[in-house]
Amino acid sequence: MIEVGTILPTKVFYLDRGLLKAYADASGDQNPIHQSEEFALSVGLPNVIAHGMLTMALVGKFITDWAGGSANVKEFSARFIKPVIVPAGEKIDLTVTATVVEIDGAKIKLDCAATSAGVKVLGMAKAVIIQ
Repeated sequence: MIEVGTILPTKVFYLDRGLLKAYADASGDQNPIHQSEEFALSVGLPNVIAHGMLTMALVGKFITDWAGGSANVKEFSARFIKPVIVPAGEKIDLTVTATVVEIDGAKIKLDCAATSAGVKVLGMAKAVIIQ
């Protein structure tokens, strides 16, 4: 039974440089901050970072999977507040969960949380599901 306060089961996605390269190739976003450690450091980043839209896509997958398909997701938004840092040779987590904050008939509002290495990476992440 879904009710206000229900916490959805946590999902952990793992990102590595190979995934960033595959996403860059698929999306056409070849910005070197997502692939070149030397370049990322030269512009003041701590290391290569994941594409923000890859982060959003993975959180969207979490929501869509829980909702039973994309047709049931009516709204999804978030702000990027910290980058997902992806050091060479490592798999880094993107840990996602959500809490039911409102139910109005078939409409379910979620507050979502996404962290990487214990750092909150998305702010004001919200979704509206119709079930």
